[in-house]
Amino acid sequence: MNNRLNFFQRTMLRWRDLHPYNAVHVVTVTDPLDGGRLRDAIARQLGAFGMTHLELDRARNRYAWRGGAEGTDLRLLSGEDPQQRVDDEIARQLNAPFPPDGRIGPFRFFAVDAGSSFHLGLAYDHFVAGGDSIVRLLCGIVGCYRGGSAAQAAVGAALAPSYGRLFLRQAGALLRGLASLPGIAAACRRSFRPVYAAIDDGRNAFARLRLGAAEQAALLRAAKTWGVTQNDLFMTLLLKALSPLATERSHESIRRELAVASIVNIRRDFGSEAQNAFVPLLASFRVSHLAPSEIGMKELACSVHTESNRIKQGKLYLQTLLGLSLAAMQWRFLSEAQRKRFFAKHYAVWAGTTPLNVSPLWAQAGGRGPAPEYLRAVSTGPLAPMVCAISTGDEVVNVGISYRSAAFDRNMIDGVVADMLLRIKSL
Repeated sequence: MNNRLNFFQRTMLRWRDLHPYNAVHVVTVTDPLDGGRLRDAIARQLGAFGMTHLELDRARNRYAWRGGAEGTDLRLLSGEDPQQRVDDEIARQLNAPFPPDGRIGPFRFFAVDAGSSFHLGLAYDHFVAGGDSIVRLLCGIVGCYRGGSAAQAAVGAALAPSYGRLFLRQAGALLRGLASLPGIAAACRRSFRPVYAAIDDGRNAFARLRLGAAEQAALLRAAKTWGVTQNDLFMTLLLKALSPLATERSHESIRRELAVASIVNIRRDFGSEAQNAFVPLLASFRVSHLAPSEIGMKELACSVHTESNRIKQGKLYLQTLLGLSLAAMQWRFLSEAQRKRFFAKHYAVWAGTTPLNVSPLWAQAGGRGPAPEYLRAVSTGPLAPMVCAISTGDEVVNVGISYRSAAFDRNMIDGVVADMLLRIKSL
């Protein structure tokens, strides 16, 4: 199957020229680890999806899944602390490049033995898949491992829907949203830029925040009471936790606001052609605020919600695609050094969220029983020095935090995690 790379895929490939742009998913499997059986399950499910022997042609902006049997890239790991072993492997995988072109293996699997259970991880070259599609793939692998048949991919699972057709389909929203562009530009000029020790150092480190049933209930209760979304709350928590790290903005005359962003899954905006597309179909939006220390969580969350809701209602997140289009036109004329500082200079964002509700996706993919515990991480890329991948299960929320070590040290991140957890517990 020969596919043309869509707009966002081409954007991701440009980013991965600067530093690996990978994502990692980890699902907890409540069965003992059998390496041979796992290799077989992975091979059967990838074969059923027709996602083997990928060939990438960057010059022609095309890629093809050739199919057929393929070796499984699987690392079997163990250690006294399985959770720490998982975290270390996630960090390693975020920084490990995939082949730049030609025949590439875009999937790397690992399994961490935890005795009566194990953690199954999948690191992938992000241009090949969206997070919701990876949930479906892992669900199929777990089902195979437990003795089930490989789930068949729906017709067109590997197709890349055209962003050109999206722009035509959403022409009204795009035209109406043009009036918002001056406001977006003005907000960018008011935003304080993250500070990098070395802008050319793209290395990612990893931390996590795990919320149990009590913390998840507190989040849901606050969201319902205040009339906001869970993602609004996480953006608010980031603004509160990051504000003490950006105290220098108080000395600025213009750039005094703090900005965070969120990824938006725009699969529905493409229509029915995208329902089974395995590829990433994404956009984003940003929210900036003065976030003074004296503002309360509720007031700040409601302010964030007002802005995010305005963006979603008007589909203004599509305007960021126009911004990326303009950046793409300039990209070829920039040196590598200029490319690495381009977004930090013109689109200042301190952190981003990428939310994923795993429970309904797992059920839709045929998973039996409640959704398992799920953890994700996404490379930071050039847009933001921190990305919080929020994976919501039935009773557990895992937040995988990838961060640029050139912008934050571990003490800073530990402080951010502690601040977020404390505020959640006090909701």
